[in-house]
Amino acid sequence: MISAINRFLKLESASGIMLIGAALMAMLLANSPLSHYYDLLLDVPVEVRVGPLQIAKPLLLWINDGLMAVFFFIVGLELKREILEGELSSVRAIALPAFAAIGGMVVPAAIYIVINGDNPDTMAGWAIPTATDIAFALGILSLLGSRVPVALKTFLVSLAIFDDVGAIIIIALFYSGDLATSSLIVAAISVVVLALFNRMKVYSLVPYIFVGVVMWVAVLKSGVHATLAGVLLAMFIPLAPEDESGRAPLKELENDLHGFVAFCVLPLFAFANSGIYLGNTGMDNLLHPVTFGVALGLFVGKQIGVFSFAWLAVKAGLAKLPSSVNWSMLYGVAILCGIGFTMSLFIGSLAFEGSGDDRFFDERLGIIIASILSSLCGYLWLKYSLRRSS
Repeated sequence: MISAINRFLKLESASGIMLIGAALMAMLLANSPLSHYYDLLLDVPVEVRVGPLQIAKPLLLWINDGLMAVFFFIVGLELKREILEGELSSVRAIALPAFAAIGGMVVPAAIYIVINGDNPDTMAGWAIPTATDIAFALGILSLLGSRVPVALKTFLVSLAIFDDVGAIIIIALFYSGDLATSSLIVAAISVVVLALFNRMKVYSLVPYIFVGVVMWVAVLKSGVHATLAGVLLAMFIPLAPEDESGRAPLKELENDLHGFVAFCVLPLFAFANSGIYLGNTGMDNLLHPVTFGVALGLFVGKQIGVFSFAWLAVKAGLAKLPSSVNWSMLYGVAILCGIGFTMSLFIGSLAFEGSGDDRFFDERLGIIIASILSSLCGYLWLKYSLRRSS
């Protein structure tokens, strides 16, 4: 039994499978006689108090503001490592996924804006279809086995990194609330302290994590979304030179946290945010501007944006298509980019925070429809393309 579990956890698709399972469980609970208990669980008040400092939030917001900060932290770690010594260290190597990611954000947002442009209440959700869920997309890609070229997986991972950077910038610029000056000052001081640690060549992770927690609390209280503290902290975790013991703190931390984020943080987030009641769903819901804009932006806008911008970059001589990858394979990956599950749900929770359950229902319904369509169509297209190329 234990060996079977270990084999499952080593599968590339394991994280995506757990995300699907968590989302399905939430949907089942929300549409069952236990729905009341599901809602009560997410509304459980959790409070942390140290003297006059108090953080009191329902469990749902601790997951969205706290655990998701850990997710953004590991995104920051991966981004720093890739820039310094990985796939993103070469301008030539990053050109193709960078242009594809830009197209995958611009076109879906434009589609949503065209559909919702005359309604200021729903326009807040314009960024929802700009996100790609890398765990889901890689999970679907890995189901196709060893026939998938390594360069195609690398392209998808690199594109997702740029996509996450875009999401971070969007959250910072468009989904932050009223700013508290005193908290921002504390956050700024924390950044200075982290920079001093780098300057003094501090390799122990303990002081970085301690200051990072202080910075997270300050950012949480400042009005800027707390998950951005995770990205800021990651930028200061040292990668090189390695210390006397031969340890590279960034790589060590990334390896330690990867399993926790993939198999705990993301499934918990999916479970907490996917529970929508479908009993009264009708054509009005399916054709609602938010649902329609999100679904069309993700399923149609993503594949058009990713593929067309990649094609233009290659034709203009700004990027090069890998030798083991053809245009048909690339288009299949572009379809998979329409799986916007985790990040789209997260941006949606920020966009329509406090606007009522109806708006949450509409954006989540659009995300689920688009993600299912993108998964099925992307898998079938790639299966056909890989069979032809072999």
